[in-house]
Amino acid sequence: MGNNTEIISDLKGLVNIVNDGKEGYESAAETTDSVELKAVFRQYAAQRSGYAIELKKHISDHGGESDNEEGGILGALHRTWIDIKEALSSKEDAAILGAIETGEKAAIEKYDKALEDYATHADHIELLQRQRTGILEALREIETYHHRLADQ
Repeated sequence: MGNNTEIISDLKGLVNIVNDGKEGYESAAETTDSVELKAVFRQYAAQRSGYAIELKKHISDHGGESDNEEGGILGALHRTWIDIKEALSSKEDAAILGAIETGEKAAIEKYDKALEDYATHADHIELLQRQRTGILEALREIETYHHRLADQ
């Protein structure tokens, strides 16, 4: 198992990205006029909030603390990009979905990087795998909505 400093750093990075996702989904829910998409976005915002709580417990178990309720630098960039896209596209759902896809792909990459280091994350590898699967399922659902809109 890796040292606690490395574990805590990796997990804090994941807390940042799931908080980015939560904020992105909350912004998207506020922006879209689609009742169906609002519900989907709120569901995934709640899911990400739960993921952050789970990750923070593991940070605490390793002697660290994470009081971060907001995303990181990468998230700020994604939120800015979503804001710009929303302004330019007059609440166009396809643009919102495209921005969410970008964020979800970044989250999966971050999880993949943590999962590569199996020895370091052995005590919470199942948690990371489960959360990564949840994010991948969300990405697939978002892509389905995006393709459906594109085909209209």
